[in-house]
Amino acid sequence: MNLADEIENLSVITYPHPALRRRAKPLTKVDRTIRKLVDKMFQLMYEHRGVGLAANQVNLPFQLFVVNEEGSQDFGRQRVFINPVIESPKGRREVEEGCLSIPQVYANVVRPEEIRVMAFEIDGTEVDEVVSGSLARVIQHEYDHLQGVLFTDRISETAQLNLAGELESFEIEFESKRRSKAIPDDTEIEARLVALEQLYC
Repeated sequence: MNLADEIENLSVITYPHPALRRRAKPLTKVDRTIRKLVDKMFQLMYEHRGVGLAANQVNLPFQLFVVNEEGSQDFGRQRVFINPVIESPKGRREVEEGCLSIPQVYANVVRPEEIRVMAFEIDGTEVDEVVSGSLARVIQHEYDHLQGVLFTDRISETAQLNLAGELESFEIEFESKRRSKAIPDDTEIEARLVALEQLYC
């Protein structure tokens, strides 16, 4: 398994790819390859007009996500969160969310308005911040990805029923790709992710 050889061909995977439901593992080292991975994740995030992207959205098993609230390479602050922990939630607010792994699907999600986030940056600097507003929401959304949780898991039952048809379309497309061998079977996907964990986790 050579992650460096994979990076250029990484892409954003979509629901219901099994990697999206797999809990990520903490990184134990950051080398040149992981830095290259972070650059690729920012590139993909901007290409898809997102404001955040988690490692398992590019079919990798690491506790790592990238954020830029402005969603533009020319504006905003690029943030990298490695091995994040969230605590001390405060308040509640409902805001519409979408996801690069479930494109063109949107629904209102209730989340804490303020959180404390602890993590490491790509250079090893410790992060320990209290954040609120849109940044707190993006961080929580991406943190959920690392737990194998999608935003559609956090919406009301009525909203889930309303989205059922759209999600089924993704499922049908996924199974079609799997039948054509464009997507490996679950056993092959799991073996690759375990091999990557053995290298970096």
